[in-house]
Amino acid sequence: MKIKYIETLIQCGAFSASEEWKSIRCHIVEAVISVDWPLGTGKFTIYPESGKKRGEGNGVKPIKNLAISYLKNKGWSEEYSWPIGEASNTGRRPGKMDAAILSTQGLVAFEWETGNISSSHRALNKLALGLLTKEIKAGVLVVPSRKLYSFLTDRIGNIGELIPYFPLWKSIPCEGVLEIFVIEHDAESYDVPRIPKGTDGRAVN
Repeated sequence: MKIKYIETLIQCGAFSASEEWKSIRCHIVEAVISVDWPLGTGKFTIYPESGKKRGEGNGVKPIKNLAISYLKNKGWSEEYSWPIGEASNTGRRPGKMDAAILSTQGLVAFEWETGNISSSHRALNKLALGLLTKEIKAGVLVVPSRKLYSFLTDRIGNIGELIPYFPLWKSIPCEGVLEIFVIEHDAESYDVPRIPKGTDGRAVN
């Protein structure tokens, strides 16, 4: 898997310039580029079929799971509960982080998009809320590029639909780091199998 580019929305304060953050960020980069398909090939080759029709295209969760496994081997915790929510007096918290690690300065949160564009907005909003409330020090969201998006489950969250809202997230007055890692396949081939789709309620991803 390759990282096409990284969009930095927020980068402010001592932690964002620290060696500790640089090391943790390297974990994330390594986790992403370690994802391959077919497994064991050392590169990510996608079956180039549109995901607009049911039963066609490629799934997303197996991709995420490979990255999460890599992070767990580096000491990250999977499905980490968000430490925020009660302040709103709703008694509800945002959904769990896909993975998190506790730095000496606080939590670093990792999210890999497997839902629709609304899910991407929720993920970025809860990362931004975590920074604003000082409950996390950094947050990273991984989303597919427009090119990769076309071969995945239809309407999966992607960078193209997030770009118009960048000024909003960039204007949040807080310290820490908020980044989007935009991922893309290394190659296309009809000779590789489709990435399996899992089911989550009525969604097939």
